[in-house]
Amino acid sequence: MDTTTLILSAVAALLLAIAFSRQRDLPLAGLVAGGRTLWRNLPILLLGFVIAGLVQVIVPREVISRWLGAQVGVKGILTACVAGGLMPGAPYAVFPLAAVLYQSGAGMGAVVGFLTAWALWSVSRLPVEMALVDPKVALVRYAITFVIPPIAGLGANLVAALL
Repeated sequence: MDTTTLILSAVAALLLAIAFSRQRDLPLAGLVAGGRTLWRNLPILLLGFVIAGLVQVIVPREVISRWLGAQVGVKGILTACVAGGLMPGAPYAVFPLAAVLYQSGAGMGAVVGFLTAWALWSVSRLPVEMALVDPKVALVRYAITFVIPPIAGLGANLVAALL
């Protein structure tokens, strides 16, 4: 077991103990609620892992390294940022893909830029944001956050070089 799994197991056990100490049927209610959440998100989660696995076997490691490797520098980070901004989907689909990119030779800066652009630039969310908030607010937010993913990628490359 890795450290993350151990920590999550300890937190779950602690929360179950707290719930049980408050009311005997509370742990079961929490487990049922968690099961419902899992059931609703299972298709997205499975598809995210399917896509990540297929990318891993279809796209050669050399291609990922050539386009997104640390040696590519700013160009790799910008390419990853564009891909992240265009990537639709929930975290369940995007994070497995980011993990596969990293494991397949993408540099840390490219992966950080990809994830940051996905979070900030998501083109698929722009129409919803414009409709629900206001077009002016949405466009100002996009303009202000435009430089953040490349800066995050460059910063990640610097940190990776120090490690």
